Amino acid sequence: MCVGAALLGAGTTAATAFNIGLGLTVANAFVGRAAAKSRADQTYNQALIANKSAEDDKRRKQQALAEQKRAKEVQSYQNIFARNIEALQANRAIIASERAGTTIGLLLMDNERQAANYRESINQSLESFRRQYDLNIFQTEAEFENRRNDLQSNINQAYNQIPTLGQTLLNIGTGALNQYALLS
Repeated sequence: MCVGAALLGAGTTAATAFNIGLGLTVANAFVGRAAAKSRADQTYNQALIANKSAEDDKRRKQQALAEQKRAKEVQSYQNIFARNIEALQANRAIIASERAGTTIGLLLMDNERQAANYRESINQSLESFRRQYDLNIFQTEAEFENRRNDLQSNINQAYNQIPTLGQTLLNIGTGALNQYALLS
């Protein structure tokens, strides 16, 4: 405004034009700063909603994986239990057949070996499934972290677009000097 007063000596029309131009520059600079702040706040609020959605999605995926794991374990244990019953029934059938000594022992051992092999196969399959479950849980965690990092990056970019008060004042000063140069 001091520059505007200096223009008073040059003529009222030039001083009025300068003051109006300066006022518009000031208003434009602060409106632009406020708009950038508003956009950044909107980005932040949208990121909060998106982060909640990402958390919910991760939780649902992990619950589904846990339910799948439980179902697989129950099915495996039921299969082992059923196979144990079959082995016991087969052992009783062998004993009831009243075959002679060594043959019965060999048949019982073979039957027990087959049942043990089946149990071990189920246990190995179940262990492999558990490892895959752990990897799937890790994947959901990594996916969630990536989504959250993207949201944080968007927030940072939005807030970095807000001109600082110093930048705003510098732009106003630059605009005033340009107008002064044009009017002089």
